[in-house]
Amino acid sequence: MTRPFMDLHLRLNPKDHQTAQRLIDKAAQLGYRSISVPFTAGLQETDAAALRAASAKAGLDFVLRADFKPRSQEDMMRFLRKFRRQFEVICIICDEKEIARQAAKDRRVDLLNFPSLDYHKRFFDRAEAELASCSLAALEVDAKPLLVMEGPPRVRLLSCLRREVAIALEFHVPIVVSSGVAEENLMRMPRDLASLAYVFGLGEAQALDAVSTNPMEIVLRNREKLSSRFIAPGITVVKEGTPL
Repeated sequence: MTRPFMDLHLRLNPKDHQTAQRLIDKAAQLGYRSISVPFTAGLQETDAAALRAASAKAGLDFVLRADFKPRSQEDMMRFLRKFRRQFEVICIICDEKEIARQAAKDRRVDLLNFPSLDYHKRFFDRAEAELASCSLAALEVDAKPLLVMEGPPRVRLLSCLRREVAIALEFHVPIVVSSGVAEENLMRMPRDLASLAYVFGLGEAQALDAVSTNPMEIVLRNREKLSSRFIAPGITVVKEGTPL
């Protein structure tokens, strides 16, 4: 069975149409079915429409994603109230423990991303995982640092990732592996990303799920919620003549 491979974190400049189309075409050639480009300053309708059109041209599904790095818990609450229903995926960049804890327990948050390479600023521990396991938030791991780092820093990062992944698996927190890249030469085939996941502790099936099933479940769940027919999980309005 063909897996629906997704890269939920392809970083590109939507205003650079030529480069954006080239990277999107490359994603299609590598075997992805869906991609997402993070918006960090709210939804720019024109840019989103251009990316959606470029993705459709390449035969890809485009997923609307927002990344936010809150200054405080109140800042994050304001962002979620304003933008949750505008985006299909919400990622909170966690570089403060209080932010990480609040994001992990908020059911409006889809992805928890810990970008710091400093062990002391990576807050995905057992308490964080327990909160995330109750809210459906997933742990996102970007591949880019592992592709560009060398020597002891790379070894230390791998050690952190192995610890975090082990905790996530213990608490049944979904893991999503994304590229996090903005350069064409750093783009990798989905199974290559899965191979990196194998290095930091996922089994073969788990690693493949991290670049297919896990992100797909997030997108499908949120698209259902954003539908005008949605009432509650598992309950939708069905019009006469509409297939179930």
